[in-house]
Amino acid sequence: MADSLNCDLKSLSPLQLFERVTEQGEKVRALKAGKAPKDEIDAAVRMLLSLKLSYKTTTGQDYQAGLPPKDLVLINNGTTKEEDEDLVDPWNVQTSNAKGVDYDKLIVRFGSSKIDTDLINRIERAIGQKPHHFLRRGIFFSHRDMDQVLDAYENKKPFYLYTGRGPSSQAMHVGHLIPFMFTKWLQEVFDVPLVIQLTDDEKYLWKDMTVEKAYEYARENAKDIIACGFDVNKTFIFSDLDYLGTSAGFYKNIVKVQKHVTFNQVKGIFGFTDSDCIGKISFPAIQAAPSFSSSFPQIFNGKENIQCLIPCAIDQDPYFRMTRDVAPRIGQPKPALLHSVFFPALQGAQTKMSASDPNSSIFLTDTPKQIKTKINKHAFSGGRDTIEEHRKYGGNCDVDVSFMYLTFFLEDDDRLEQLKQAYTSGELLTGELKKVLIETMQPLVAAHQERRKQVTDEIVKQFMTPRKLAFEF
Repeated sequence: MADSLNCDLKSLSPLQLFERVTEQGEKVRALKAGKAPKDEIDAAVRMLLSLKLSYKTTTGQDYQAGLPPKDLVLINNGTTKEEDEDLVDPWNVQTSNAKGVDYDKLIVRFGSSKIDTDLINRIERAIGQKPHHFLRRGIFFSHRDMDQVLDAYENKKPFYLYTGRGPSSQAMHVGHLIPFMFTKWLQEVFDVPLVIQLTDDEKYLWKDMTVEKAYEYARENAKDIIACGFDVNKTFIFSDLDYLGTSAGFYKNIVKVQKHVTFNQVKGIFGFTDSDCIGKISFPAIQAAPSFSSSFPQIFNGKENIQCLIPCAIDQDPYFRMTRDVAPRIGQPKPALLHSVFFPALQGAQTKMSASDPNSSIFLTDTPKQIKTKINKHAFSGGRDTIEEHRKYGGNCDVDVSFMYLTFFLEDDDRLEQLKQAYTSGELLTGELKKVLIETMQPLVAAHQERRKQVTDEIVKQFMTPRKLAFEF
């Protein structure tokens, strides 16, 4: 019997195996809920464990509820991922390259445009000041329709900013700050309204947590976002669990998007399967809706034609490819986007940061001592095996995580270039480079913690109350 089962399982594709595990898991839950006989439950659990083992043997991945096998996640409107390609979707980032994801290939695959020198120079002319170091260093590297946004700005036409955060844990890490640091700069130089979506509903649907816990994380994360220095008169932060129940405009746009996207399309874009709950399948419409100004009548005075600019990491692009496809069909302008690279885990750019692994990144709650220990102990080095070899051959900045982190957080271009030359030549050792990073990160995190202490529940309430902002429309 066991042999025939194993033979049967070997003939299944990874996706079919995934669905079998999911079905068996549901069967076990139903038996337990129905207080079935113990031997019947035990047999079902043994079957579940056997299926999970077969799944891991076949795919090399642990089974995770709601996440189909990574090598078969459908991306880029239904094309399957090649084995040697990086995997990039809203829930997974996977690469075998120590340098990280190949962003030039990703631009081609996603069909976006590279942020080139001409565009950076045009932004500089429009705002009359030096562009943010994230632009100068290629941290924000790709865009959709940024030229249109600049056209509008130069012609004195309004636009607004929209970004977001999925509150999956109470403590955010320094990588989570990247879109907010850049968005704050954009808001200040262009002087435009900003809406920030906290997708607590998404986290409830995808993670093993209660609705109450997801909402609590949203409010805690809001404090970290506010601590970045946003202006309460120009910024609206909202929780989906809160705002959806109070805004007819927001819900109407969700329904319009839902009507114009088929189940086959979301399966193709996001890799959903028949075993996913219907909440996941309908969620992309909720992330799309803030792209339309009519979702915020209190801010835009009911106007529907105001273009939106979305700064985000490129893994969120599938949501907005879908949104841009739907927008003309529901009479809305397409949102423009600015895409950032991924923030690397301490262990290296090919590994993923995880809120459940405290050593995968520097968290905004870390003490100076924890920051020092993490960097010294866990930051992946591009140095040589011995000091003699390092002095002779030099280090590799392309894979060295300490140098990568400095490209994000060290604002002085000349100092960064000096460090790169010294490390590459072998003059600067890994321990010395790590010391520079420690001295950069400790005051940055400490200053954030001080600002966060000043963010009271009353201030959070002010940011999260639907209201008119300091703009006339």
